[in-house]
Amino acid sequence: MANIKTLLDEWAVRDLEDGSSLTITVVNCTELGNHSLPGIQILFMGNTINFEPDIVERWAYQASKTEDVAFLLSDYSWMVHEDQFIKNYLIPGSPLKARVEVKTRSSKVISKEYELPFEV
Repeated sequence: MANIKTLLDEWAVRDLEDGSSLTITVVNCTELGNHSLPGIQILFMGNTINFEPDIVERWAYQASKTEDVAFLLSDYSWMVHEDQFIKNYLIPGSPLKARVEVKTRSSKVISKEYELPFEV
């Protein structure tokens, strides 16, 4: 069976300092990871994060060790500057969620959450 991708959401946060914008695209996939199970992809600035059962299980375990309400995926985020960033999180619990936080120099933090189509 082929992977079917469906656009869930696409949004951008504009920076009035220089006219640029940070764009986030969220895609629902019918097959992701080694076991070809449903998941979502978050795309930003040429990067793709796959929220599929195997990696999410590991992130959920790491989150349980820190007891964080929202587990920051620092390796999968863009946090070069303090006043502009894209941070990606796993929100443990039931249902599992992915959260994206975006900030530009001229905006407040904009945050959106997406339910994952599986449990671990």
